[in-house]
Amino acid sequence: MNPEKTLTRCPWCLSFDEYVRYHDDEWGVPVYDDRVHFEFLVLESAQAGLSWATILKKREGYRKAFADLDYKIVAEFPESYVQELLQEPSIIRNALKIRAAINNAKRFMEIQEEFGSFSNYIWGFVGGKPIQNQIQSMKEAPATSPESDRLAKDLKKRGFKFLGSTTIYAHMQATGLVNDHLIGCHRYETVKKLGESKKD
Repeated sequence: MNPEKTLTRCPWCLSFDEYVRYHDDEWGVPVYDDRVHFEFLVLESAQAGLSWATILKKREGYRKAFADLDYKIVAEFPESYVQELLQEPSIIRNALKIRAAINNAKRFMEIQEEFGSFSNYIWGFVGGKPIQNQIQSMKEAPATSPESDRLAKDLKKRGFKFLGSTTIYAHMQATGLVNDHLIGCHRYETVKKLGESKKD
């Protein structure tokens, strides 16, 4: 028997293997790397109106089409490349979302200049350490929080697009600003310890 099959997981990830790996390896792990934060911001903003499963299946397409999510390069994408991306089936071909990613790359670097890093900026909204929720079932999982409300409002004021509170809360879950693994999930305690071990 494969012990991996017997592990208890958050039920949202069980539909295909890549989803399970994402849940087990990445989701909820605290992120302090600005490139990773930018990647998730692009992916989360592309998700609007779609499922995360759809976006996850196109993740490699985004990495190839968006210069491995290098925000310095993305910020300089010309309109001619936007037109190319609109013909690229490996990503979400939505002009508003593509242009939002380019705009957000520019705004992202403005935050880096002001705060030293985007990581410094975003972690400030949770006091520098992950919020440890204790969710027992998916019915209890929030879609937004006071922190995501404040963060989304501030990002909008700074000119970011396609990053409302629900999208930002998903970003916070993905990058470990909040631990929303169900308490019965095999990753809950591991992710909790990772958050508690950060000392800066």
